[in-house]
Amino acid sequence: MDVSQIKQRFGIIGNSTELDRAIEVAYQVAGTDLSVLITGESGVGKEVIPQVIHQNSPRKHSVYIAVNCGAIPEGTIDSELFGHEKGSFTGAIETRKGYFEEADGGTLFLDEVAELPLATQVRLLRVLQTGEFIKVGSSKVQKTNVRVIAATNINLRKAISSGRFREDLYYRLNTVPINIPPLRDRREDIHLLFRKFALDFADKYLTPVIKLTPEAVELLEAYRWPGNIRQLKSVAEQISVLERNRLITAEVLAGYLPAERPAELPVKSNEAGADYLSDRDIIFKILFQLRQEVDMLKDQIERGAGSDNIVVNRPQLMIHPEDVTGSKVEEETTFSIQDASSDLIRKALAKHGGRRKDAARELGISERTLYRKIKEMNG
Repeated sequence: MDVSQIKQRFGIIGNSTELDRAIEVAYQVAGTDLSVLITGESGVGKEVIPQVIHQNSPRKHSVYIAVNCGAIPEGTIDSELFGHEKGSFTGAIETRKGYFEEADGGTLFLDEVAELPLATQVRLLRVLQTGEFIKVGSSKVQKTNVRVIAATNINLRKAISSGRFREDLYYRLNTVPINIPPLRDRREDIHLLFRKFALDFADKYLTPVIKLTPEAVELLEAYRWPGNIRQLKSVAEQISVLERNRLITAEVLAGYLPAERPAELPVKSNEAGADYLSDRDIIFKILFQLRQEVDMLKDQIERGAGSDNIVVNRPQLMIHPEDVTGSKVEEETTFSIQDASSDLIRKALAKHGGRRKDAARELGISERTLYRKIKEMNG
């Protein structure tokens, strides 16, 4: 089975070299019982790799269990993983199997493995080395035959240095390392993923598919996506639900992206080393200014500005004819704060299904201020 077949089978979108390599390694190691450690930032899609490994392994007809270690309280994690005997602690009204017993003969995926307490890490190391474990409240040693795959978005070497993770466990888990690249290193995949999500949400909500203008595509691909695929999917869903115009411009898209600091904006230089403004740089600068203006409008709403109008003076942008439109642009915009704030309020209310408390929180204003503004909007 080649990489393209695996992608199709498991619904993996993307053509980046790093992603293909991760899939290749997962497929190659599937036929063994070696432990695998999957690393990558939050939201990159680490959870699909264990499924690729399990479904292409001799264990594919046995159970596959995925456990989020970070979601289990520290006081019950040992019981969840290894089971407990009746009466071993308050609330243990019956004997219970743990995940290592339930997954005997199959695969156990431990997501967020770095969140395990140190005492639990000792128990996990013993299982990995000997296949043996002891239930909470028992003295009987039990055996299990489980293939363990772990994942983390934490730098485990730093966790080891700070004493939060055992070094011997790290090397035992890291027999085969697989790293999933962040979305910002998969620029060629960003628009592909967005289009897939847009199609999915159009089908889910029975609406026309949203599409991006060329400038919006540039913004989409240039953004750093700190939340990776999870954030991209969320943005696609928000736009699919909230925007009436199904052709999304860069300005509209920017409203759904947390503003990046100026130092993070793209800076390019030509081959001769001289600075210049590309179309993408200009878009970023304008959109950053627009985002600042929105923040200023929120502040004006909260403080109840005495003036109905506000003048926003943007820096003059001198653009050479060959850069964008064939003419120079000098911009100074005056607009009504009533119109701008009303539009902002309507969008917030639509986003939260008319729930004023949530809309007020979204806008960063008090509910009282929101009620007053709605009353003013309705005359």
